[in-house]
Amino acid sequence: MFDPDAKAVTAQALEMIEADGSDLSQPLEMDFFIAVPNQQSGEQIAEEARKIGFETSVEQDEESGEWTCYCTKTILASVDTVFDIEETLDDLAEPFGGYSDGFGTFGNNDEE
Repeated sequence: MFDPDAKAVTAQALEMIEADGSDLSQPLEMDFFIAVPNQQSGEQIAEEARKIGFETSVEQDEESGEWTCYCTKTILASVDTVFDIEETLDDLAEPFGGYSDGFGTFGNNDEE
């Protein structure tokens, strides 16, 4: 199960996204990262995440060799919503040896 103490970290990250000019009351495309042990596990996790509405990709970092499953969805990014998604993806990844490893976004401030 995802660490409940991480909710404060999620809130802080969303505050930074908002401070960078994104409007959290408007839809925001978010990328959720799942650390995976290998490509096969990543592909299995990606398949499960697609079943619950995520666009997915599995990529290996060229420098570290580590694998990540990217799960992308457009949402209204409240602390509870983002935390619930992180927890859901963590639970989904656990049987395949993966774990939720943060999130990111390019934001929704297209005015620059």
